[in-house]
Amino acid sequence: MLGAVLLLAAALVSPAGAQERVVPENRDAVMLSFAPVVRQAAPAVVNIFTKRKVQKQRRTSSLLDDPFFRRFFGGDPRGQGRRQGQPSSLGSGVIVDPLGFIVTNEHVIKGAELIKVVLNDRREFEAELVLADPRTDLAILQIDPEGETLPSIAFRDSDTVEVGDLVLALGNPFGVGQTVTSGIVSALARTQVGITDFSFFIQTDAAINPGNSGGALITTDGRLIGINTAIYSRSGGSVGIGFAIPANMVRTVVASARTGGALVRAWTGLSGQTLTSDLAEGLRLERPGGVVINETFPDGPADRAGIKAGDVLVTVDDQPVNDIEALNYRVATGELGQAVNVGFYRQGKLISARLPLEAPPESPLRNEIRLLGHHPLGGAVVASLSPALAEERDLAGAWKGVIIIRVQRGTPAQRVGFRANDIILSINGQSHLNSADLAAALDRSADRWEVVFKRDGKLRKVAFGS
Repeated sequence: MLGAVLLLAAALVSPAGAQERVVPENRDAVMLSFAPVVRQAAPAVVNIFTKRKVQKQRRTSSLLDDPFFRRFFGGDPRGQGRRQGQPSSLGSGVIVDPLGFIVTNEHVIKGAELIKVVLNDRREFEAELVLADPRTDLAILQIDPEGETLPSIAFRDSDTVEVGDLVLALGNPFGVGQTVTSGIVSALARTQVGITDFSFFIQTDAAINPGNSGGALITTDGRLIGINTAIYSRSGGSVGIGFAIPANMVRTVVASARTGGALVRAWTGLSGQTLTSDLAEGLRLERPGGVVINETFPDGPADRAGIKAGDVLVTVDDQPVNDIEALNYRVATGELGQAVNVGFYRQGKLISARLPLEAPPESPLRNEIRLLGHHPLGGAVVASLSPALAEERDLAGAWKGVIIIRVQRGTPAQRVGFRANDIILSINGQSHLNSADLAAALDRSADRWEVVFKRDGKLRKVAFGS
């Protein structure tokens, strides 16, 4: 890529009516103004300031870099010579509920010890972090309006937006104060961006810059279709390619925050990969696009819906699914307990089915264990893998085995190269599907350890002597 994707760090939903789209036909039409829309939306767009404590090294003398000399000069090797700083960062946010719920980007508030929200009328509130979701780069804050009804922006179904629609971006670029820029939707369903786990973005040419993160992308009817989150740039400034998280994804995260529960996404019990040209040729399909099903979880939602390995899923609720990222987005924005209509090809025939959306089961229970002893996994913290834990750690299709949660420094596991998210499948030829069995197997002495594990979806086999 020539450029870089840069994160821009520092209600009742009414359906969109079918509107006829026209181009300006005369001078009077060209001189129409967005001012009424901005007056309506701007009060609900806020500035967000955060403070984080960091340790800064005080540079006094190069002698103090040596622990031996620090002893004689009164320095403490464990921290003397350091001081605390409180750097501030800024971003934007959108009030989506008159009771004080505010949406912003997770990277705007990450690590913050203090979050301050400044309204359009300059009033300041200290905000509480209600929910942070790094996988979507969304965070929900709440302020206490002290009985007052706050201005808010209603969601619009982001699936009703089309390329070429006029949009406005509202935020606080470079900390200069609230700014409005206009443009059009230049692309939809951008999935190969690599910003979040659920890459499915609205692309716009409305100018957005650092500080716009968490700000609103609205249509000319004044409703929210996205949260501005990143730009594609070589310089750090706007070059006319910005990305916004679609409102339908934002709405699912806000709904979890309102109920006060944990964010649980729908699960289908299938794993797959994007249908490439080579795969399409091998499956005798006319064109690439879709998701080839690799595996279904026994008695999971996809299995019960009749979906099998080798099927090519192409639509969800009549929306095209061109790649695995699009499928993940459609599932993540679905409602638990409901079902979606899916279309898939099997041996060249198009089939439809109802796919239930369920919470991933945590069976077996994770049962975290720190492995001790003189063996290759000594010092690793492991857990029994389940669909729930696999979803939590973004390991699609990794439903069985024992997963390494973390590896402590200076331990045998760290020295031989094991790392978090490695999935242990067997030790010395014996399969182990839960952490307790694995710990028991490693508690026995052995002259040789043969470990089979998966890393990044690839099977590996290593052997160690005693």
